[in-house]
Amino acid sequence: MKDPHDVVKGMIRTEKGANLLALNKYQFWTDRTANKIEIRKAVEDIYKVKVEGVNTIMMRGKTKRVRYAIGKTADWKKAIVTLKEGSKIDIT
Repeated sequence: MKDPHDVVKGMIRTEKGANLLALNKYQFWTDRTANKIEIRKAVEDIYKVKVEGVNTIMMRGKTKRVRYAIGKTADWKKAIVTLKEGSKIDIT
């Protein structure tokens, strides 16, 4: 079994994510190979909360230009986790 900190790499704090907090949803940067079940277990282990649902999105890397060369940033996976009523993650 994977270590929970290898599955969930960190929380994403954006303006869109701040709007989702009212709906008890949190965004996480996750491992690209992790599935929804692994993400659910990892969030429950790390933050000691109950998860209601997990939605995942594969984010494509952006094309970047550095001087004369064109490169690309890495692809990554984002998970939007909905917590059960009464559960909350302390962000501070």
